[in-house]
Amino acid sequence: MSHWIELDKRYFMNTGHRRLGVTLVRGEGARVWDDAGKEYLDFIAGWAACSLGHCHPVITEALREQSELLILASLDVYTIPQIELAELLTSSSSLAKVFFCNSGAEANEGAIKLARKYGKLHLNGAYEVISALKSFHGRTLAMVAATGKPEYQVPFTPLPEGFSHVPYNDIGALRAAVRERTCAILLEPIQGEGGVNVPAENYLKEVRALCDERGILLILDEIQTGCGRTGTLWAHEVSGIKPDIMTVGKGLGGGIPIAALLANDRAACFGPGDHGSTYGGNPLCCAVAAAVLRCIMKEDLPGNATRVGSYFRERLLGLQEEWDVVKEVRGRGLLLAMEFTKPVALAMVNACRELGLLLNPIPPQTIRFMPPLIISTQDVDQAIVILDAAIRQIK
Repeated sequence: MSHWIELDKRYFMNTGHRRLGVTLVRGEGARVWDDAGKEYLDFIAGWAACSLGHCHPVITEALREQSELLILASLDVYTIPQIELAELLTSSSSLAKVFFCNSGAEANEGAIKLARKYGKLHLNGAYEVISALKSFHGRTLAMVAATGKPEYQVPFTPLPEGFSHVPYNDIGALRAAVRERTCAILLEPIQGEGGVNVPAENYLKEVRALCDERGILLILDEIQTGCGRTGTLWAHEVSGIKPDIMTVGKGLGGGIPIAALLANDRAACFGPGDHGSTYGGNPLCCAVAAAVLRCIMKEDLPGNATRVGSYFRERLLGLQEEWDVVKEVRGRGLLLAMEFTKPVALAMVNACRELGLLLNPIPPQTIRFMPPLIISTQDVDQAIVILDAAIRQIK
């Protein structure tokens, strides 16, 4: 155990497993190095946040330039980077208004507040939100209540009221759950933390139609799926629908903490004093996010996610054909998962780490791939060699 790991165990609250057991000190592109100098191919990318990879020149230059001008100002004043980023987000989506915050959990909190106010104004005080089982929407108390994972909820009861959960990809269950007190439905276009669960082709269209029929809001959590990860700028574009509210984060900042809540004109009912954030929309993070989003669009990184993601998926399917222990490969773009027939996720992640590949386990039997959007087919080939060797060890 390194000196740094000993200090971490001494000083930090035990809120995470730190399963990989390495101390990273440097990153470049899709690769990182630990304090012993060992190199790894990073297919976690800060839980899909490092969309351009590590220390991309677009990010470091935006940080340098803006840090020499203005880092933070209160929301009592206007700042140019915030306005520029708001314009980029609205022009690249179907939505009209933006609120900036620091994390995906905060964006989802804001979305729920917005939906509840909409319910008070337009739905006779309706306040309940329906979300999906196996969903993940953040770690705040209300977002734990919104998340469809009982194991996350039990230690923190009683939870805030007003949330119910139905199976994902089941329009019948969703329809049956809507009642007079329902103000919104909250869904991930593809469930990430739940195991990279991709819905049926017409599911989101049916959800949109249900919301229109009942006059309630559709909130899409695009914190993990957005910013090009699944092959389009926003994952819901594949379904040909428009949400009323959308939350984005992770890849938006390329590794810098920023998130956003977007809404159409109908849903954007916040008034002065309804919401706020000391650091939300600060010039430094907004300047970086604007540079990242421009780069994603200019370099067609959604297209790269489609091309390289399709190649990666085919190579993973080849492993499935070769090894009986591989049960399923699923996902879209560069958000993919491999499920095994037995609980070997942690063993696979450990074996891959030793061989130079960093992966995210979804115990007990799934591993998740969310590499930077800049990866090449050569990076995929290297990962497949390591995965094949790791499967030989754990099968």
